[in-house]
Amino acid sequence: MKSRDALLRLKRFQAEERRRRVAQIELMVAEFSRMAVELDREIAGEETKTGNSDPKHFAYSTYARAARTRRDNLKQSALDLNSQLAEAKAHFAEAQEELSKAQNLEVREKSGEHAETSGRALRA
Repeated sequence: MKSRDALLRLKRFQAEERRRRVAQIELMVAEFSRMAVELDREIAGEETKTGNSDPKHFAYSTYARAARTRRDNLKQSALDLNSQLAEAKAHFAEAQEELSKAQNLEVREKSGEHAETSGRALRA
């Protein structure tokens, strides 16, 4: 009985950890996307202020150039995280399936114990 309870607690813990990992990655992707949009606004403002929107021009704002690089890095990081997110979701689905199996096993074993106990009571 105790080993079943421990197994069930372990499966619940693993599923919860994987759910947290998925949520954490989703939050990071959203944050990176938000930051990239903010950098887009800053780049547009800087280009408007300087009157130069050609990054290849020698007089292009160094701040706008740095912001573009940062924005591009954030977008790439978000893309990389999306692949990690897909993997984390798959692991979470596996953990939920294992938890479900453990819960079903516990229910079957408890109903088997209940039937066995009822059978003894009827014979007595």
